[in-house]
Amino acid sequence: MTAPDHIIVGSGINALVCAAILGGKGRKVLVLERNDRIGGCIRTEEVTVPGFVHDVMATTFVLFITSPAYAVLAADLGRHGLDFCHANAPTGVLRPDGSHLIQHMDRQANVAAFGEDGAQYAADVDEIGSNAGLLFGLLGGSLWSWPTFKLLFAEARKRGPRGLAAFMGEALTSSRSWLESSYKSDLTRALWAPWSLHAGIGPEDAFSGQIAKVIAFALEAAGAPIVKGGAKNILAAFEALITEKGGEIRTGADVEAVVVEGGKATGVRLASGETIKAGRGVICSVTPTQLYERLLGKDAPAGDVAATKAYRYGKGNFQIHYALDRPPAWRKKELGEVALLHLTPGLDGVSKASNEAVRGMLPEVPTICIGQPHALDPSRCPPGKAILWLQLPEAPRHIKGDAAGKLKAPADGRWTEDLREAYADRVEDILASHVDAFSATVLGRRAYSPADLEAMNINLVGGDPYGGSSTIDQSFLWRPFKSSRNHETGIRDLYHIGASTHPGAGLGGGSGFLLGSRL
Repeated sequence: MTAPDHIIVGSGINALVCAAILGGKGRKVLVLERNDRIGGCIRTEEVTVPGFVHDVMATTFVLFITSPAYAVLAADLGRHGLDFCHANAPTGVLRPDGSHLIQHMDRQANVAAFGEDGAQYAADVDEIGSNAGLLFGLLGGSLWSWPTFKLLFAEARKRGPRGLAAFMGEALTSSRSWLESSYKSDLTRALWAPWSLHAGIGPEDAFSGQIAKVIAFALEAAGAPIVKGGAKNILAAFEALITEKGGEIRTGADVEAVVVEGGKATGVRLASGETIKAGRGVICSVTPTQLYERLLGKDAPAGDVAATKAYRYGKGNFQIHYALDRPPAWRKKELGEVALLHLTPGLDGVSKASNEAVRGMLPEVPTICIGQPHALDPSRCPPGKAILWLQLPEAPRHIKGDAAGKLKAPADGRWTEDLREAYADRVEDILASHVDAFSATVLGRRAYSPADLEAMNINLVGGDPYGGSSTIDQSFLWRPFKSSRNHETGIRDLYHIGASTHPGAGLGGGSGFLLGSRL
């Protein structure tokens, strides 16, 4: 390969989208990944028992199939084997007393199931639909741009300045405020309370109410799809597309530094000592910590170094995977068809667990998100068997204690294997209380603490999969820094994408698409 036009450091979803978009323009792209495989948080392995295929971290691709990136790349990725599996019941909630509620991809069914809250639910998702142009323009567009200015100007003319200001103010409502003011049933509140956690914020944080509404809208419209055969197949499709367009992907290529000459990024230097030049620039899909402290070092602008030190990372994640001898015997059989099921006491339970994790405590009753891939894609395991994908989005990065007062925190605050398994036992006890003879069906279990996740991917600081706290002061115009602007940096021809940049975390590939479309 001749000298590439663009070098992309990292190979998560944003990097792959960016490489594919640039390749479609005829650009020569080189993707460099320090690990032995591409994918970032997309990783598929047989981690429990042979023949059981687990998505170790990310698994649900609703944000991708509804993204502008997929709209452009769908046909090409499909040619290279990408296919999705769907469920009619995207999400549900199950409380300790056995009460439950399920959302389907059917408006009338949902209105009926939500009872006294049905009309309000319909109004909430319709509101997202009626404001889709503005909402998704801000959530996924380049904010410092002429198109965004025109969008806001047009909305101000249509709504009036005060009307637009009122919309913006309403969008800052917390999930708790939205749920308590809108819904009468604690069960309906419990259904939506956990979803802000999957956006890297808690139910009391500003904007959490709006993001939960957006998620409710997206789940009803597009479901909670997983990749047929495992998320590894989306990686294979991207790799085939990128190489088809003349690009190259190298694994085991640890970028040690971005080469800066005369205030301009001209290439990279690998840990092996090899230097690679870039004709048009370097794109880094990493955290601010990696970019400004590791890759730039003495060449990093002083203001960005200071901003990096002030940048906050969020709660850690905890993952558990099960191989089961048969599908779980839920006491409520209809729960076996739910793609993503939350086990939680409800809004207050989510709030309590989230607060405990933020304070460095192991939650007493964690919020448990359970994926049932076998129900969507039977190819993931042998016939008649099952797998479960568990995510706990409230885990402390640094452990100060146990909210239940039963597990001893390590003196150094770091996760250990013994503590990881003991905490996984706590989770399993909660799960087993809802499934008949659960323990007898377990063929294998594999747990990953926040420390384990960071060991697999250095961008998951403290096990935070969202590239940093997504509170409003670190979002939109201010992600990652207050001075940030459209994925540019203070160094010419050096660009920053990934979960730490606008539009933030998730599998939509938004920052990669925005930058790839602009360059």
